[in-house]
Amino acid sequence: MENPIFLKPVFKERIWGGTALRDTFNYKIPSENTGECWAISAHPHGQSVVDSGEFNGKMLSELWDNHHELFGYYDSDHFPLLIKVLDANDDLSIQVHPNDTYANEFENDAFGKTECWYIINCDENAEIILGHYAVTKEQFANMIKNEQWNMLLQRIKIKPGDFFYIPSGTLHALCKGTLVLETQQSSDTTYRVYDYHRRDQEGNLRELYIEKAIKVTTIPHIANRVEPAVSKTKTSTITTFVEGQYFTFYKWDVYSRLEMNQDKHFMLVSVIEGGGMLIVKDERYSIQRGQHFILPYGISNFIIEGVVQLIVSHP
Repeated sequence: MENPIFLKPVFKERIWGGTALRDTFNYKIPSENTGECWAISAHPHGQSVVDSGEFNGKMLSELWDNHHELFGYYDSDHFPLLIKVLDANDDLSIQVHPNDTYANEFENDAFGKTECWYIINCDENAEIILGHYAVTKEQFANMIKNEQWNMLLQRIKIKPGDFFYIPSGTLHALCKGTLVLETQQSSDTTYRVYDYHRRDQEGNLRELYIEKAIKVTTIPHIANRVEPAVSKTKTSTITTFVEGQYFTFYKWDVYSRLEMNQDKHFMLVSVIEGGGMLIVKDERYSIQRGQHFILPYGISNFIIEGVVQLIVSHP
């Protein structure tokens, strides 16, 4: 196939959500507490639907199951990645995700959850929680039990353009006033450790999974330093943030023109700023902020023209 696959996102209401997905990307959100845009997803909890071409109206999982050639016959029974845009209008719960082994054994989940965050925008003095100060499981458990959060949690000041790599087992949370693009393994398994004693719509305290969290959290915390590799031309800049076990993550800044080879199984692309044209063979496709698409295996060369910023990943 020599055509890009454009997708309709799925939106999730969250207790910590807001309106930034509408205000920034002009999405039609379901409410003023919309926290998540599942932009490229074949996960059963929220599936993207194709919004272009011969597969228009089909779910992404249908393409994965029935047209695996589009993805270079990538060796997995399940679509491996999930791209989200998150509006943290309020603090998210303190949480951790299991690795593949634990998720397979105890959650009947195909994947654990290693993820990464690109900060699209944030309030002045915004921060995230990334890691902890405990040195043993016993100390970690006691600090949770006694709610010694200020002593336990590592907080990091953030600014737009920051990038964070978050392997499974990392205690973490987005904090209030943050808009993030997240690339992750296609998993929806989360263990909440602390949720500020918030209650759901029925008035019940939201469920915590402290015992599981203690089992899967990396102790002591291992900081993951990211050293981006930058490649510049007169017309574009490509920043490679991470080349990991589960995904590679780039930012493409196009000032007028970028010509590329699609030499991966497939590429997942999100337009986060600006707009322009995607040119494949002799076909031209308008691209603008808020769109998400896949460059499948059949595409070899392509050109992007315009002033546009894109986040790109592949397994």
